[in-house]
Amino acid sequence: MSNYLSSLLQRFNEPETLKMAKLGRELRAKGIDVIDLSLGEPDFDTPKHIKDAAIKAINDNWSHYTPVAGFLDLREAVCNKLKRDNNLDYKPENIITSTGAKQSLANTILALVNVDEEVIIPTPYWVTYSELVKIAGGKVVEIKTSVESKFKITPAQLDAAITSKTKAFLFSSPCNPSGAVYSKEELAGLAEVFKKHPNVYIISDEIYEYINFVGKHESIAQFSELKDRIIIVNGLSKGFAMTGWRLGYIAANVEIAKATEKLQGQFTSATCSITQKAAVAALTGDLKPSFEMTEEFTQRRLLTMKLVNDIPGLKCFEPEGAFYVFPDVSYYFGKSDGNETIHNSADFSMYILNTAHVSCVMGDAFGEPNCVRFSFANSQPNITKAWSRIKDALARLK
Repeated sequence: MSNYLSSLLQRFNEPETLKMAKLGRELRAKGIDVIDLSLGEPDFDTPKHIKDAAIKAINDNWSHYTPVAGFLDLREAVCNKLKRDNNLDYKPENIITSTGAKQSLANTILALVNVDEEVIIPTPYWVTYSELVKIAGGKVVEIKTSVESKFKITPAQLDAAITSKTKAFLFSSPCNPSGAVYSKEELAGLAEVFKKHPNVYIISDEIYEYINFVGKHESIAQFSELKDRIIIVNGLSKGFAMTGWRLGYIAANVEIAKATEKLQGQFTSATCSITQKAAVAALTGDLKPSFEMTEEFTQRRLLTMKLVNDIPGLKCFEPEGAFYVFPDVSYYFGKSDGNETIHNSADFSMYILNTAHVSCVMGDAFGEPNCVRFSFANSQPNITKAWSRIKDALARLK
């Protein structure tokens, strides 16, 4: 890296999810039919009533600067959603809306974490978690999980990981990339540990809340003794097919909310005014389109698991939420097709991209080097074709 650029750039890496999508686009530009199983983006269009609200907002000239935290009616809509869906009581002053849940996470981590303070993150985790902690100057402490543990940690593991330097615990449920979903009982076990450590904050990423295959979503914020130390992060990208609209939010105690608002005021100010009005319609309107999308994801999960289980050597947890499978592919390490040898998950991902023309993401980026993430946020015909190609490509490895 050029020596005139900030050393901050050396602390963190480019997201592997975006890198693989870029490589896929480059092959596609050469006329190669690449099937994208790398990005976490629903392939559905935004529901009509949400688009209609945006059109109305444009026609009504909602085109000026907005409060940094977001319009009051939007923050009220978030509060109503949290009460309706999660039985949680928040007020508008507890809510800060941002340009996507990624910015909400960045604001939260920068507002909380000092240099050399520790943030505990169970593996596997979304690629950006660790890098945001590094940007803040903090230290990532990983708690390892496995396919056998259903990619979830135990209270004993959590208790053992907490030290005098621990500032926060960061996790997602449903989880990207594993699809793990914590039950109320499992969260209660973790909550008992947090009660013993009053200086640890809990950042709960709930962006995949509606994409749940095993029952009702449970938020750790339901444990009232912890609520003031919990920062809920959520948004509209996954549950409402609004990835390009860029709307995320946090629910937190007033001091943390004001801290993230201060940061955001210097970075971006508020998110798009039109998006905010569309978000009110999403959060207060009919959830039927969201549930219909989850029904389709349910069918795609069944199809994907059937196809994955038909491939020798892949060890795969059946996801309980989100729209990914995260198989252990280490069976193929050391194998070769005569030209390429697979040494690790990065080699595996590139082999699948260049041989099967299917994009996926290596597990190293998620803290699990033996695994690879495949999305099933694609059509069933594309999923079928992609896994057929993958099976053929892997059959060449000896």
